[in-house]
Amino acid sequence: MKTVRTRTLEIAYEESGPATGSPVVLLHGFPDDVRAYGGVAPALAAAGWRVIVPYLRGYGPTRFLDPQTPRSGQQAALGQDLLDLLDRLGIERAALAGYDWGGRAACIVAALWPERVRCLVSIGGYNIQNIALSGRPAAPEHEHRLWYQWYFHGERGRAGLAANRRPLCRLLWQLWSPNWRFDDVTFERTAASFDNPDFVDVVIQSYRHRFRLAPGDPELESIEERLAGQPPITVPAIVLHGAADGVSPPQSSEGHRPFFAGPYHRRVVPLAGHFLPQEAPAAVVEALQELCPAP
Repeated sequence: MKTVRTRTLEIAYEESGPATGSPVVLLHGFPDDVRAYGGVAPALAAAGWRVIVPYLRGYGPTRFLDPQTPRSGQQAALGQDLLDLLDRLGIERAALAGYDWGGRAACIVAALWPERVRCLVSIGGYNIQNIALSGRPAAPEHEHRLWYQWYFHGERGRAGLAANRRPLCRLLWQLWSPNWRFDDVTFERTAASFDNPDFVDVVIQSYRHRFRLAPGDPELESIEERLAGQPPITVPAIVLHGAADGVSPPQSSEGHRPFFAGPYHRRVVPLAGHFLPQEAPAAVVEALQELCPAP
């Protein structure tokens, strides 16, 4: 494991492959960590990529530098963290792949700073939130899938996450990836990352901010304003979506084509759920190598 300091964080990350290889950054979601890419990173490294897999803010060994910095999990923070990571590592352009929170970070950097991105594999579709429409009700069959978000909106949910982070996150794994038969060792290896002292605060702020129930970090307001326009992604992109995703079914990304203004393909991965990189790592590797071959 390595670390790098940005303006706000000491970001922990794992690196593999040749230092001179074409860089790719793989970004995990909630609730997960770098182990999400345990079947992806070795294959890419063996193919000659320089593979960077960071722990997002609030996860694992990544730490805030200043106790006064807001423990924000808002989308602008995730995008800024990724941009800062590229800057500190001296990476001018990288391939990006991510899902859930990590997919959001990847989409944001691809949309706002396309000159830094060679290509994008976005799991779940166009992951930039439309906060202005967050109060618009969805179909009942979709609303019930987001029960954990409504739970986090209240103080009972904050207390529940703090007291029961392992059983709660394990339940989400089971519900969101119903065909994935992970074992105790696999879960516990990742669940250690949820013991980060900022995990609860970052998670709660994330799920409240996206519904305008919590203020954002004032330092990030200019980025949020740009994201409010739902900027298109112009870099070459492949969208992957698990056919059995229990929180965001594949129908949710069917209409996302207008958000991608460059070369675009969408693939539904049979049997895979929300934690697609763990369930179908070959699909992620194939998409990256097809879309953005390592030079």
